[in-house]
Amino acid sequence: MLRNPLPTLASRAFVVLLLTQSSVQAAGLGDVLKMSELPTFLALTMLCACIYFFIQKGKSGDKLYIRRIPALSSVDEAVGRATEMGRSVVYIPGIMDIDDIQTLAGLNILGSVARRTSVYDAELKVPCAKSMVLSTAQDVVKEAYLRTGHPDTYNESNINYITDDQFAFAAGVNGMIVREKPAAVVMLGTFYAESLLIAETGNHIGAIQIAGTAESSQLPFFVAACDYVLIGEELFAASAYLSQDPLLLGSLKGQDVGKMLIIFAILYGCLSEFLIQFLGFPAALSITSLFA
Repeated sequence: MLRNPLPTLASRAFVVLLLTQSSVQAAGLGDVLKMSELPTFLALTMLCACIYFFIQKGKSGDKLYIRRIPALSSVDEAVGRATEMGRSVVYIPGIMDIDDIQTLAGLNILGSVARRTSVYDAELKVPCAKSMVLSTAQDVVKEAYLRTGHPDTYNESNINYITDDQFAFAAGVNGMIVREKPAAVVMLGTFYAESLLIAETGNHIGAIQIAGTAESSQLPFFVAACDYVLIGEELFAASAYLSQDPLLLGSLKGQDVGKMLIIFAILYGCLSEFLIQFLGFPAALSITSLFA
């Protein structure tokens, strides 16, 4: 005869909880918690609370305001132009592998761009520099076409592998751009010295170019050669902006509010220390006195 294991597990968990609580009371709070790390713990708890609050707010139907990002607002324009001209859209998710955070951000945005190209019936081509990125990009684009109800227009051969070598990849992409003359070139991910080579080629053929990277050394080249540029953290916020998913929007909004609260705490700490050290205010005003 089978017995339900849940009561047994619950009783064991209750016993463990009682033993833990009694040991904490016996040892004292300072022996269990590292008080020097308490500010970090409180900051992390506050950040998690902000994210959870805004995710629930987004799920409840409340509209979460995200400022307009021109580079992302132009995606529809670029795809529409490609449809009108009967040309393709080239999407380049960077040159790094799947374990790079910028590559993941670029692949997230690829899904939103693919949904638009499927709706507008525009050809989407994705040259990849890594084999793992290739297989992931194929899955992302295929899922996007299935979600929009256009699985018959998905062409797996349009998502291809070029090479792992940095400048050989740039040469291969440049050759594709010169031969096919796409109406739009989207470059979102990790780029290094090849950024200007590809961006200048796209600029030469007159394509609308949308670029973004978190590599600050490459941003000036994108600004000089591209029509729209995502700068820094805008690359990581792009998937939430395009998809309007309440989970992503709430997470983005919660992180921003958490960062603002942490900035205010830092400013208060600096101001209080200045007042104590130079103007003779009481030490109780210091934020560090709360954790002494």
